[in-house]
Amino acid sequence: MTDTPKKLIIDIATGTQTHVDLTPEEIAEREAFAAKVAEEEVERLAAEEAAKAAAESAKTKLSTLGLTAEEIAALSK
Repeated sequence: MTDTPKKLIIDIATGTQTHVDLTPEEIAEREAFAAKVAEEEVERLAAEEAAKAAAESAKTKLSTLGLTAEEIAALSK
């Protein structure tokens, strides 16, 4: 048994299914894509955290100016 990833090829004319080992190039492409997706997810999470921090900072500043929690909530809708 091999640990090489496989792809499924389906011949729609005959309905036959064949599992074929991925080529080294396909494996490298797949790994590069997975790394890119992981990097984009890290960037997305960082941007989300930055937005949350900015919102909290804005609420704190508005509170310092004397706005009530209800007024701040009304502004953030």
